[in-house]
Amino acid sequence: MKSNAPAYDIIGDIHGQYDKLAGLLHKLGYASRGDGYRHPDGRKVVFLGDYIDRGPKVHKVLVTIRAMVEDGDALAIMGNHEFNMVCYHIPDGSGGWLYKRDQPRDVGMRLTLAQFAEMPGEWADWLEWMKKLPLFLDLGDLRAVHACWDAKGIERLAGKTMADDSFLRSCVDRKSPEYRAVENVLNGPEMVMPEGYIYHDKAGNVHAKVRVRWWNLPDRARIGELVLPSPVDAPGDAPPHELKRVPNYPSSGPPVFFGHYWLESDAKQAPLASNLACLDFSAANEGPLVAYRWNGERELEAKQFLC
Repeated sequence: MKSNAPAYDIIGDIHGQYDKLAGLLHKLGYASRGDGYRHPDGRKVVFLGDYIDRGPKVHKVLVTIRAMVEDGDALAIMGNHEFNMVCYHIPDGSGGWLYKRDQPRDVGMRLTLAQFAEMPGEWADWLEWMKKLPLFLDLGDLRAVHACWDAKGIERLAGKTMADDSFLRSCVDRKSPEYRAVENVLNGPEMVMPEGYIYHDKAGNVHAKVRVRWWNLPDRARIGELVLPSPVDAPGDAPPHELKRVPNYPSSGPPVFFGHYWLESDAKQAPLASNLACLDFSAANEGPLVAYRWNGERELEAKQFLC
């Protein structure tokens, strides 16, 4: 049954791919309006974070999203890449930065910084804009988050943004509950791989931990069976206490839309559960930029995925 909620088009991780964004908005029926786009029927876009890094046109992506938000044509939340970029620019008080610099995985971040090298004043303004992005959206009949709807973490983060410096610093303090909440909400829950196993992500980075799903969790499972974006063949049961720490979104909850997980570009575009949809199909690389056209339905449908 459909509700009387407003109609939204939810769009996954863009990563500087402006041409894919413009093409998708046109396909969805949005018309260019100033720096942004507007739908003639009053539909709105929900952007799921990760607007920067990796792609060639970060500035145009940011300008478009910000214009649409300010014109009332879209809502936008923070992704882990925006969070990392903010922390990259804030001193830690000990001669370093809240986000440790010069890590091998920072290639995408350096691409963004290079694109803004000639506009330092404007870049400072964009950092302030990123700080104010909400960490999630709960619109009643629809929920949006970058990586994981962790009910406890969501409660702790409600009403907060990175514009509050003390809150921001608590989010990078590994001993704080805010750190755990932000890690789950922006990066997703993780588990340590069984001894002797490592995980290679799509960028070739090596991990001793893996992201795991946060819905439809059994009482017992092998860690490899829980891995996102897809299970891996690895032995070793998930420790019961670790499994209990992972959020387990109920099938009765409102639909949740998220990105983050780099689904394969040719993966089936369909809900991962009746009320859960991941919209990151690797648009940063060879994959399509994907939207879900939501009209108030409680049970999500494959036919509503568009690219």
